Amino acid sequence: MRNGTSNRRMSFRVLVVLWAVIGLAFVTGSVDAEETAASGVQTTEQRAAPVSEENPIPTRDLWDIIQDGGLLMIPLGVCSLILVTLIFERTISLRRGRIIPRPFVRRFLEQVRDGELDRDGALQLCEENGSPVSTVFAGAVRKWGRPGVEVEQAIIDSGERATNGLRKYLRIFNGIATISPLLGLLGTVVGMIRAFNAIATADAMGRPELLANGISQALLTTAAGLSIAIPALIFYMYFVSRVDRLIIDIDALAQQLVNVISAEELDTDKKQSAAKSRRTTKKKEVA
Repeated sequence: MRNGTSNRRMSFRVLVVLWAVIGLAFVTGSVDAEETAASGVQTTEQRAAPVSEENPIPTRDLWDIIQDGGLLMIPLGVCSLILVTLIFERTISLRRGRIIPRPFVRRFLEQVRDGELDRDGALQLCEENGSPVSTVFAGAVRKWGRPGVEVEQAIIDSGERATNGLRKYLRIFNGIATISPLLGLLGTVVGMIRAFNAIATADAMGRPELLANGISQALLTTAAGLSIAIPALIFYMYFVSRVDRLIIDIDALAQQLVNVISAEELDTDKKQSAAKSRRTTKKKEVA
């Protein structure tokens, strides 16, 4: 349990630091925007740098682009913050060394195979480790000496609980990948409505600047939604495949334990030990 607790504490500290950095960047950007507005600098449409030989491409900062996207950039920004946070959290939590610690697995299987651990000692060792593979091992150890079918069923039950823990938050990745394009599409619709309202209420056909705000909002929200959804879908597929590989490895290790602690294997060991002791006794009598 100490190992699992320390890993959770480390993940929590990393997430706190990440959110602090993001919050500081947001506050800094807000202060800069307020200072710029207070100093009477150019408006959003006028902030683009003049086109010249030295600066041929007009540029604007990120804060201006977010403001031009409208209110729907707020939920899109929240989705992006959640996505970045969960990527860091799952990357830390799904480390192979945390899920399947090799020193523990190797030592545990060797000691059980060599008869150095009994049922109570093996169960205590699994509970002290606290990793997902030790949770599966503990479920098998509780059926120590039972038929192999019962031991395998215990592994399946404990494996399902461990799998639920490994797949934690993965649905949120899928949700963000689904919701973000829809928010972008909604922003597109709102932007086009603004553009058509400008056409209806003014002679906008001869003044394209009146259409710029609506069209800009439509394009920005769509681009923002896709920019969030695509990484979310990529990381969702990556973490799902990683969890599947870890589950397969845990199942293979658990099968090695079944071959040692099942009733059939223990009876075979007893028969082999008895036959060996009889051969040893006959050799002594002959000698």
